Amino acid sequence: MIEEGHKVAKEKNRSMAGTGRRRQGPGNGPPGMIPGEKPKDFKGTIRKLLAYLKKYHVQLGFVVVFAALSAVFSIYGPKVLSKAITELFTGLVSKYSGGGGIDFDNIFGIIGTLLILYLASLAFGMIQGWIMSGITQKTGYDLRQRISEKIHVMPMRYFESNAVGDVLSRITNDVDTLTQSLGQSVTQLILSLTNIIGAIVMMLSISPLMTLIAIIMLPISIGFLALIMKFSQKHFYRQQEFLGKVNGQVEEDVTGHAIVKLFNHEDASIKEFEETNDILYKSAWKSQFLSGLMMPIINFVSNMGYVAVAIIGGVLAFQRVITVGDIQAFIVYVRNFTQPITMMAQVINQLQSMAASAERVFAFLDEEEETPDVGSEEGFESTGCVEFNNVHFGYQEDKIIINDLTQRIAPGSTVAIVGPTGAGKTTLVKLLMRFYDVNSGAILVDGQDIRTIRRANLRKNFGMVLQDTWLFKGTIMENIKYGRPDATDEEVKEAAKAAHVHRFIKALPDGYGMMLSEDADNISAGQKQLLTIARAILADSPILILDEATSSVDTRTEGFIQKAMDNLKNGRTSFVIAHRLSTIRNADVILVMDHGDVIEQGTHEDLLAAGGFYADLYNSQFDVISA
Repeated sequence: MIEEGHKVAKEKNRSMAGTGRRRQGPGNGPPGMIPGEKPKDFKGTIRKLLAYLKKYHVQLGFVVVFAALSAVFSIYGPKVLSKAITELFTGLVSKYSGGGGIDFDNIFGIIGTLLILYLASLAFGMIQGWIMSGITQKTGYDLRQRISEKIHVMPMRYFESNAVGDVLSRITNDVDTLTQSLGQSVTQLILSLTNIIGAIVMMLSISPLMTLIAIIMLPISIGFLALIMKFSQKHFYRQQEFLGKVNGQVEEDVTGHAIVKLFNHEDASIKEFEETNDILYKSAWKSQFLSGLMMPIINFVSNMGYVAVAIIGGVLAFQRVITVGDIQAFIVYVRNFTQPITMMAQVINQLQSMAASAERVFAFLDEEEETPDVGSEEGFESTGCVEFNNVHFGYQEDKIIINDLTQRIAPGSTVAIVGPTGAGKTTLVKLLMRFYDVNSGAILVDGQDIRTIRRANLRKNFGMVLQDTWLFKGTIMENIKYGRPDATDEEVKEAAKAAHVHRFIKALPDGYGMMLSEDADNISAGQKQLLTIARAILADSPILILDEATSSVDTRTEGFIQKAMDNLKNGRTSFVIAHRLSTIRNADVILVMDHGDVIEQGTHEDLLAAGGFYADLYNSQFDVISA
């Protein structure tokens, strides 16, 4: 069993480590070479995203116009500059031929015009960047807000069937990737298309023959690019796969360091790591080497194109078909033509990544929500009377786990719920707090069906102390007040005294003002539990749920917690889920559950005297201890 659990944990850790870095990639290689996550429905997701961005259609229109204008002014610059170069060349030739020399006034006028063009391009580029940044940040803000609101209206089953890390990833990684890719890809797409079209127009205006030669270089470059990607892509995927495995194994060895040493698995772990690391090294080396060939080859092809353009341009200039300045301008336009095309691979990768992230975000936002509240807006205050009337429930309709449960709990009673694992104890509490609704039958609080009470109003009547304590980063005072934020400091201290935690708090350097760490690991497990009990006492709810609150503490601390819980249960209807049966001997009634049914009920003494399931369960614990 230990070995099987270790293997399951190992695969889970590796899976989480692999997916946790899915957007970071190895961080090497030229743009477009590292494969991004692909969406399942690219077109459908893009349509959803465009529909979502429809409210920004005016701003997006301005982005398109200003980005295009920025590119147009930039594209026309080399044509103007060519006139200055031609004027300079003509002047030099004229000077050495005995002519008038260089007309600097004309050249300075051309340079002034060029400066105005580039300043206009800069201005329009800055404006579109400012508008696009606003759109992307507003989009990220709105999506995070919608996800946050969605979390609070989703059924409990979603969070019990999905990893917390996956939900967090949608709020952080996916939204960030979406907004960043949106801002970069939209702007880059507009600029690239404008530059390509503009460059072709300007090249044709200079020389159709030279334009043909320049365009012929394009399929050659694309052919080399496709060839390299064909060989390198599989190595990039393999690199990502084994990068996740290496990370998973490191995390596993660090978190389970004591277990690895206990079972003398150091050598096996090192050997396994070496094998995985060796595969990662080989695949990473091949992928980086092949991707490293990409730019030199493309540069070589481009340089050959420049040479061809220069030779043909020189011939045409000699024939007075074009000017020397036109050759210089044409070479600039060739670069303006080829660079956007090579950048399109990056844009496509960004669009894929953006669509994949958007798909996950929209899938979360489209998840089924809790059934709408239909109860009154007015508050609901319970006296603690709870009834289960013919309750049937199953997490799946064809698999009922609670069958025909009928039970009445009087106000102020302490009800212990016991039974083996999977008996339905925690499920019963979840139904009581409307984390799930019953399939049939009804649960009544003070005679009112809880389905007719708004969830928020119902849950205000419950206090809860769980086995897994939850404290947030903040002061001890703030953590206790979480149950009732408007409580006074004196009321907090009285609750702490009732929870037998006041003396411990006073002994701390900052007392109630002490700051708890992120996981509250600067205090012990028992002290955490006492703080949660103080929080529940301060909330002063009429119905209390205690879920095995003493299982992870020592016997002495358990005594303090037991006294604190006795104070907490005083005057309240209490549901106590217990595995350690010695802690519930004083309960008013004990419900013994098995396979969703209450098979026995009564006091501790009555159930022991009956010699049934509870008696066997109780005695088995002492048999285990004595054994």
